[in-house]
Amino acid sequence: MSADIYATPDVSKKVRYNRNVQEDKEEWEEREVEIYLNADAIGDDHSDNQPHGGGLHTERNPPAVQRRPFRAAVLCLAVLCFLTITGIIILSTYHNLVALEKDQLHTSYERLTSYISVTLLQIKYNQLSSNYSQIQRKVSEKLCPDRWKRSGCSCYFKSNETKTWFGSRADCQQRGADLVVINNEEEQKFVTELSKDGESWTGLWDGRRRREWKPRQGEWKWVDGSPLTETFWASGLPHDDRYMIAATCCDQQGKWTQGRCDHETKKWICEKKILGSL
Repeated sequence: MSADIYATPDVSKKVRYNRNVQEDKEEWEEREVEIYLNADAIGDDHSDNQPHGGGLHTERNPPAVQRRPFRAAVLCLAVLCFLTITGIIILSTYHNLVALEKDQLHTSYERLTSYISVTLLQIKYNQLSSNYSQIQRKVSEKLCPDRWKRSGCSCYFKSNETKTWFGSRADCQQRGADLVVINNEEEQKFVTELSKDGESWTGLWDGRRRREWKPRQGEWKWVDGSPLTETFWASGLPHDDRYMIAATCCDQQGKWTQGRCDHETKKWICEKKILGSL
């Protein structure tokens, strides 16, 4: 009985009623008729909906219901492509910004490293320079006596009183030194600083005797016998003189002048070598 219910109805057959059937079968017969009738109606509707012209025309012109999912799929694909391209552009831009920021940070790091290195070197140099100055001052205090000043490898003494050139030299010799000998421009500047309060005798002199009345070219020489290699004479000096004369340092322009060894009195500057005093 159940198999007959799910069987494909044969719409070609006609349904016949039997009013004399039993009452318990009346309900099923009515349902069976209704199913058959519905099947006929569906068949009629299906035949009416089919377009004229056969199955080939139907395949070439699919219904609108079938075209809608295709359009939706195309639209989704387009949106997906747009989002993908947008994401690629955003990622590329972000990558470029990150690379640029990395280069800027690297440049800043190199500059900072260079600045720190230079700063540390400058600090180290200042410390070494300060230490050197302190050591130099301590060495000068130990190597040069009181009231003496050190420059290079020599100690210098500037007197507060005045004497003749010969008296000045005698005083220096008593101190274990001699009148200053200026060998270069650096020493000339140092002696000039010591002579700011007036001219002082130096160790340069012309040793001609008074009895040598015949005028001749002066024979200037240093007291230690070293040659006169560099001079700092004032304009017009030295001039020839038949008397013993000596050089003084310095005038207002920091140049050498000359004076009489045995008549004029001036302050003087003594010099002694540090190595020679050890």
